Amino acid sequence: PTSAQVSAVPQPGRFCYTLDNDVLTTEQRQFYEDNRYLLFKKLVSDKDIERFRKEFMRICTKEVNPPGAMIMKDESLRSQYGQSEKVVNKVQDFQEDKELFRYCTLPEVLKYVECFTGPNIMAMHTMLINKLPDSDKQTFLHPMHQDLHYFPFRPADRIVCSWTAMERADQDNGCLVVQPGTHKEPLKPHGYPKSEGKANKLFHGLLDYDEKSPRVHLVMEKGDTVFFHPLLIHGSGINKTPGFRKSISCHFASSQCYYIDVKNTDQEHLEKEIVEMVRKKYNATSVELRDIWNFRARLVQGERINL
Repeated sequence: PTSAQVSAVPQPGRFCYTLDNDVLTTEQRQFYEDNRYLLFKKLVSDKDIERFRKEFMRICTKEVNPPGAMIMKDESLRSQYGQSEKVVNKVQDFQEDKELFRYCTLPEVLKYVECFTGPNIMAMHTMLINKLPDSDKQTFLHPMHQDLHYFPFRPADRIVCSWTAMERADQDNGCLVVQPGTHKEPLKPHGYPKSEGKANKLFHGLLDYDEKSPRVHLVMEKGDTVFFHPLLIHGSGINKTPGFRKSISCHFASSQCYYIDVKNTDQEHLEKEIVEMVRKKYNATSVELRDIWNFRARLVQGERINL
């Protein structure tokens, strides 16, 4: 399913992962129920995408420096390319950049987000990924993982990611790869992959992933947008082209979600890593994981309740 032009007939009790409204069709709701992702063609306009691209370039050249944003770079390329898009792999936490954060407030995006979260919507985690051309070491491959591993809030079913291709994404330049139906499994242990290539910071992957598992490559055109559940196992391959594969995304959650304590869980080691990074970056001594998420979170629709 790629559009929502036919109104759904509410069927209480049939669907667990989408909410009753007149946006998604019954077929779309069933597809998400079974696969836990839903793709819409040309949802975001070329005009908006070009504005996001232009702002990304300004960040790369340090013309703008959004407070709190984490600019991830391949330092080995800096001496060759200086400050340019050829070095920056990701801009994370861009909630203080008004231009990029517009993505999280687009009516055409929130229209569908509400189908998963309900009317009170928080933008929790933002990223613009610029997948660089890769080497044999597969530095920019993101191993298969579940996004819920990164999130200390629940319930998972009221969280959804919106991921928009900023140009064509296919197997050549490292499109998204999903494993449909894996949302039915619990959150699995994650960590850094045991490979020869250098792993990017926080690019965690499943520790027991079966490489022979059936997967779907999501070939997407510019403006295409996929919404997916935080337990869906997914990742992305390497970029085998000389160009760049850009995407912009936001994880949204209902403001009725609540924080959990991840101590003594499989997420505890991630908490330590994130807190250590933030304390080092800001020379802070008393930062907790919940503080970090409160700093990232922004209300984009409705009323702020818990998060």
